[in-house]
Amino acid sequence: MKRLTLLLVAVALLWPAAANAQLTMQMSNGWSFTFAGNVNVFWVFTKENTAAGDAANSSVRTGLLPAFATFEARGKEAGMNLGVHFGFAPQINNTGCHDNFASVFCGSGGTQAGAQIDMRQVYLTIGLKDGSQILAGRELGLFGRQNIVQDMTLFGVGAVGIGGGQSGGTTAGRIGYGYIYPNFNAQVTYSTKGGTPAQISIGIFQPSVLGSGAPAYTFTSIPRVEAEVTYNQKSGKTKYMVWAGGLWQTTKNAATGGNSVSSFGGTVGIKADVSDLTVTVTGYIGKGLGTTFLFSGNEVAGNGTTELRTSDGGYAQLMYHANKGKTSVGASYGFSRLKRNSTAAPAGDGTNRSLVNVYSYTGGIYHQWTKSLKLVFEGTQEGSTKGARPKQVDVSGGFMLFF
Repeated sequence: MKRLTLLLVAVALLWPAAANAQLTMQMSNGWSFTFAGNVNVFWVFTKENTAAGDAANSSVRTGLLPAFATFEARGKEAGMNLGVHFGFAPQINNTGCHDNFASVFCGSGGTQAGAQIDMRQVYLTIGLKDGSQILAGRELGLFGRQNIVQDMTLFGVGAVGIGGGQSGGTTAGRIGYGYIYPNFNAQVTYSTKGGTPAQISIGIFQPSVLGSGAPAYTFTSIPRVEAEVTYNQKSGKTKYMVWAGGLWQTTKNAATGGNSVSSFGGTVGIKADVSDLTVTVTGYIGKGLGTTFLFSGNEVAGNGTTELRTSDGGYAQLMYHANKGKTSVGASYGFSRLKRNSTAAPAGDGTNRSLVNVYSYTGGIYHQWTKSLKLVFEGTQEGSTKGARPKQVDVSGGFMLFF
């Protein structure tokens, strides 16, 4: 029984890896049970440069990935490969409690969030006889999935968020600085046979509401549709992968009558491995998607309007692999924008100026110390071109242990 890779553990990829799980049990009914996951710990130092002055903070926290404990059972019945998967994702750091005494008596403010259970994955899989698969349950969305999977900061810290030096939960990585996070959502997704050059995945998802004013778009009579196409090819020592994805959702602001709006998005990317170099370039566009986290706000230009805000962004990344692939040195740049429009623009401004425009540069060293233990050092500068143009430097170092 092969173990799911760290990427599945962390961001819901569906492909198996070569490494064995830490624990595999064969049950008498022919099913097998596996347990795998990761724990990561980083020291993170941040220094803001804002109009209000500089502020420096240190924290010991989880990186972009939470810790993960995954439990999976697989069996074969009637010629089909069946499976169930549960993924628990806690973090190690407390929120808002910065000394040992406070961390015990912080009350109900979420400060002991590291001890809470973040149930990110609950799904079943049906492997059909032709090699295709149906996934049903809570799992990472398809739209933008490859953009986060190929991000080098997935194994580190990346951006923290300006002013977020003492915040809890995971760091941002490049979420909101090059792609929109797809979220873990309820879905039924069909994927063609894996292991072939081309693979197509398409699914129906629990739809999301738009806006917070009156009337907000809260009536979702049909599910959201997301899709992804990937193509892998090899020519001599050169390997490359291209992908494209899409999303569409329609939402109404009244049970009968009223207005309806359609959100849509597209994402593309290419990754090329040439000798010891890996080059990755990705991008996305969207309308009515928001920014940073998918459908998390600012999708609608104004209360009661049918005008949706547009967003775009992307990142470029270069990695050099040395020491027989055990050590990788990488650099990347990315940006994300959420645009105004005629309804949301300031008085006297009819242009399509940005509401949000952020960017980040990241450099990192990722060393596979042992087969399971990774040592990571990163440095990031993040900033905004809006308002007082604040900036922040994030420096981090830590460990990731996969089991």
